[in-house]
Formats: sequence, structure tokens, C-alpha cells
Amino acid sequence: MARKIVITSGKGGVGKTAIAANLGARLAKNGKRTCALDADFGLNNLDVVAGVENLVVYDVSDCLEGKCRAKQALIQSPADKNFYVLPSVNAFLKGKTVPDELGSLISGLETSFDFVLIDCPAGVGGGFHTAVSAADEALVVVTPHISSLRDADKVLSVLRSYSLKSVGIIVNRVRGDLAVTGDVFTPEQIETALKAEVVGIIPEDDSMFLCNAGFLPYDAPPNKAFKILASNVAEGKRKMYDYASGYTGFFGSIRRSIKRNI
Repeated sequence: MARKIVITSGKGGVGKTAIAANLGARLAKNGKRTCALDADFGLNNLDVVAGVENLVVYDVSDCLEGKCRAKQALIQSPADKNFYVLPSVNAFLKGKTVPDELGSLISGLETSFDFVLIDCPAGVGGGFHTAVSAADEALVVVTPHISSLRDADKVLSVLRSYSLKSVGIIVNRVRGDLAVTGDVFTPEQIETALKAEVVGIIPEDDSMFLCNAGFLPYDAPPNKAFKILASNVAEGKRKMYDYASGYTGFFGSIRRSIKRNI
């Protein structure tokens, strides 16, 4: 049976969908049959981030309305044969996305996958509760900024009211040069402040928006970070990407200076 993980955030713009898509692609590359499902019916762009927008025939709303079976809406990602995307591209009328419908859809996918990643709307509105109700685990995406932390704290407090097996944090867009000088919160400080375990750290890097999910350059820092994150999620490891590497010591100070002046 698949592990059902909802990926959410307190506020929009923190890279939640990119995290869901790239984590799904990396789990697939590790041999895990993985489905990423777009449950963000308002701002739905998982298909774009995954690079399958031109392959969409049916989507989640068609499945929920009984127009097709989930198998017909699934799109095999060009990134890996084990990675599938269940997109949401059509407007879905308010009031139709009840937890039972989405839960039943996801339950139908359980036997075909090792992981079902649910890309959830930001915030704590109705769409959030719909997505969380269909999951067993949760990952909250946060960036090292006070507004993101404040909203993530609210989301975590709501998640704790659900009977989830685990709730973790992914710290996205970490700039090592700023973290080592104390100009932004470090992942360690975020873990302490939010009282939830950090399971992954993704560095700020242009490749995240230049590349479709699953096609990060081999030597790109986020590629290494997603390998570590996928291992942590799948195997329960707690290794962390070294965001400070290269920014400490004498030569690190030179790199920090150069980066700030680019």
C-alpha cells in the first residue's frame, strides 16, 4: 500500500509544488513507483512544473466527476518510468471537492504505487482540509523568512489536530551565505522555532526554476539535496544537505562577498 503524503505550506510562493514534483521524480529514480497528485484546484500548476502540461487529456476533476478512471488521467513523466502525475487543470466548482471523493480517488491509487504525494493548497482553507484528510503523513514547506515561519506555525498547529503518522518540515530556498552570517534563519533555528523535525533542506539555486522536475543538472546543488531528502523520506534517515559548505572560513568569506555582489 502506498504511503500518502500531503505536501503543504502556510503561504504561497515558497516552492511547494516544485518540492512535490522534484521529490516525486527522485523517489521514482530510486525505484519507488510514485504518483504526484495536484489537489490545489485553485492555483493548479503541478503539470507545468513536471513538464507534462502538453500531455494532459483528463485531470483530477474529471476523475472526481466520474468522467474517467484515475488510470486514464495518470501521465507518465518523461523524467522516469516510475513517476506519474495526476494533474488538475480544469476549473472545479466550489463545493464539489469533499474529502470523501478525493479520499476515495487516492485510495484507488494505493495498490499501484509506493508513494502518493498530494500537492495541497497553501493556507488552512477548505482545500487544505480536503487534501490532509486523504493523507497519512504531511510535509510542510517553509522558507527562512519570518512571514513563512509564522504561517507555517499556524499550519502545523492545525495538522496536529489530525491523526497523521508523521509531520515534518522541508526548508526551501536556503542561501548558505546568508545563513552562516545570521542574516536569515538557519534550518536548525526553524526546527526549534516550529517544534517540528526538519527532514530536508533545499538550497536556493537557479536550476529549480530553469529545469522541469526530474531534470536538475547532475552537479546542481538541489539535485544532491533532493537525493538526500528522498532517502530521508523513504528510509527514515536524517542526513541533511550541508548548506554552509563553502561559506565558512577565509575562502568562504570571499565567496560570500562575491555572491552578494553578483
